[in-house]
Amino acid sequence: MSPDEFREQGKKLIDWIADYYENIEKYPVQSQVHPGQVRQQLPSQPPIVGESFDAMIRDVDQIIMPGITHWQSPNFFAYFPSNSSFPSILGDLLSSGLGVQGMLWATSPACTELETHVLDWLADMLQLPAKFKSHSSGGGVIQDTASNAVLTAVLAARERKTNYQVNESGCRHPLVAYVSTQTHSSVEKAIKITGIGTNFLRKIGCNETLAMNPALLEQQIQEDLANGLVPFFVCATVGTTSTNAMDPLPEIGRIANQYGLWMHIDGAMSGTAALCPEFRHFLNGVELADSFAFNPHKWMFTNFDCDCFFVADRAALIKTLSILPEYLKNKATESGAVFDYRDWHAQLGRRFRALKLWFVIRHYGVSGLQYHIRRHVELGQLFAGWVRASSDFVLYGEPPLNLVCFYHKNGNSFNQVLMDHLNQTGLIYLTHTVVDGKFILRMCIGQTNTELKHVEQAWKLIKQTAKELCE
Repeated sequence: MSPDEFREQGKKLIDWIADYYENIEKYPVQSQVHPGQVRQQLPSQPPIVGESFDAMIRDVDQIIMPGITHWQSPNFFAYFPSNSSFPSILGDLLSSGLGVQGMLWATSPACTELETHVLDWLADMLQLPAKFKSHSSGGGVIQDTASNAVLTAVLAARERKTNYQVNESGCRHPLVAYVSTQTHSSVEKAIKITGIGTNFLRKIGCNETLAMNPALLEQQIQEDLANGLVPFFVCATVGTTSTNAMDPLPEIGRIANQYGLWMHIDGAMSGTAALCPEFRHFLNGVELADSFAFNPHKWMFTNFDCDCFFVADRAALIKTLSILPEYLKNKATESGAVFDYRDWHAQLGRRFRALKLWFVIRHYGVSGLQYHIRRHVELGQLFAGWVRASSDFVLYGEPPLNLVCFYHKNGNSFNQVLMDHLNQTGLIYLTHTVVDGKFILRMCIGQTNTELKHVEQAWKLIKQTAKELCE
């Protein structure tokens, strides 16, 4: 493809994307295809001769689009937001066009330095402690997801606790990690990957709001110490996946510091709320943590993938993860004056993700980001009020932000059928959780273009569908 042809087809593709967003509400939010339906329409063998770009786009329209669940739809209320924006898309396009491999400072200085600078911006925007900024002992790095952020934290915690012996001789230490019963499953996966083993992962009980119970945490740590085990890591959550529960960070941090545990805070979606001063209190206690991560690709209008991982002591990461073969040696690295982000996570290769984050922050500004977050929280609280006032539906807990958990009074089976019927309409998309044996519907409001009318339409559809099922 020549530059002229790329220019021509690229303009068409930009128009296609713009048209998609203008017409996104015409598509069923959840894909209605059956398993195997997409593959059945694809040729069994690849083309021998190259095909035109127009032919590819026709197949996108006819084959791919019916198999897409539209996460960017303003009627997408499932799971968590994965919201994007045009500035982010353009930043990602620029990143792809430049094709930078940012594993070392030397392989593209701007890739590293922009990332460092933007992460320092974010640390200030979230009012994080100075120890998480690049001019101190710590700093920030962009990872792909919160799952890899917590994996990195577990690795560093393991090495720090064993004085970096596992790197040399394997994991022979009886290390123990702690999460709550509501913590995201990515921590359990990290415990498996790092060789700790799930027998040494303790799931701590929660209080009535489904937040980790600090008294039970300390009791379990003391019990493990008495049995000759080595507590080394605890994960606290700002906004659990099921119900958006907020763990008590100050109490967990005090316990972690007292017993020498690495404290990681997972703020995947709800960490973004701290951009607004009135929601910053959810991060109180972050000053006690060793690491903190949140995902701009969830609720900060930056398309997937983009996780911001902050660490208080970058030396622990570098000592854990750095391997320097001859072919990567260079004068800048040897000088010690630069960051080589390959040493801050598991992967070597790195995309220029900072561009899209930079574009988003510059386009919206801090005040613009705050406006949209506040609006989503306002819509969530409005929806919660409607549920609270309903004679048929029950609110499960008080929503702290934009995720509302609720259920119909007719019980679990009814709520399952209700959700399935709603999703089959294609007009909205909801998902569920189960807490204490109760089937609960989740209404997560955070898509970039979701407005009051979409929430009103969703509530009207939910009530009408429930009424019809009751008849």
